[in-house]
Amino acid sequence: MRLHEKVAIVTGASSGIGEATAIALAEQGATVVLTARRLDRINEIMNQINTQGGKAIAIQTDITKKEQVLQMVDEVNTKFGRVDILVNNAGVMLLSFLDKGKVDEWDQMIDVNIKGVLYGIHAVLPTFKKQGNGHVINISSDAGHGVFPSSSVYSGTKHAVRAISEGLRIELQATPDIRVTIISPGAVATELTNHITDSDVTAMFSQQKIIPLQSKDIANAVIYAATQPEHVDINEILVRPATQR
Repeated sequence: MRLHEKVAIVTGASSGIGEATAIALAEQGATVVLTARRLDRINEIMNQINTQGGKAIAIQTDITKKEQVLQMVDEVNTKFGRVDILVNNAGVMLLSFLDKGKVDEWDQMIDVNIKGVLYGIHAVLPTFKKQGNGHVINISSDAGHGVFPSSSVYSGTKHAVRAISEGLRIELQATPDIRVTIISPGAVATELTNHITDSDVTAMFSQQKIIPLQSKDIANAVIYAATQPEHVDINEILVRPATQR
């Protein structure tokens, strides 16, 4: 129960890494705020956590809408009087080759993967500064460390997450009790790949022989970063499957 009395917000908590992270945080004693667009799913996970003795609430939020994110954080502050951890997890991976011209999907990735992260930071930073402490944990990707065919735009958004995170960390050095962590997963068995519409990409992936990580593996990395002593700031964790090269 290393996070007893901490309040943690997890975006994209309706499935995958977000769901596993919310459950793991609750197991460590945190009060967890589950946010996502799918209210039925986050309500289900909230009930699961509460039934098992944890503490969780669900707030339906579209993280591409700045006002909704601000309203969600205001609601958390009103209810609990603080926010200690923000896990910016919500993301989309709409891989496609650039010559397919899937501009709407490019826009969606920019809105969710970049703007959503920025809106989360914007919403919690005043609370963190008022408290004098807090922890932003941004979920990037190993695609933020490189580029592969079909990942040009997705990698661009995840490079942006890493740049934004590092910039935030540098800007907050005068407030060392506000920590910033980037977690970059490699291949993980989640719903992300189900939304890829480029058939050439899905065909390419079908040839790969990778045993993917599970969502809980990334949740474990979040817990590791979040439970370090206050003077320790885990800047970045890159986690790949052993079979991924």
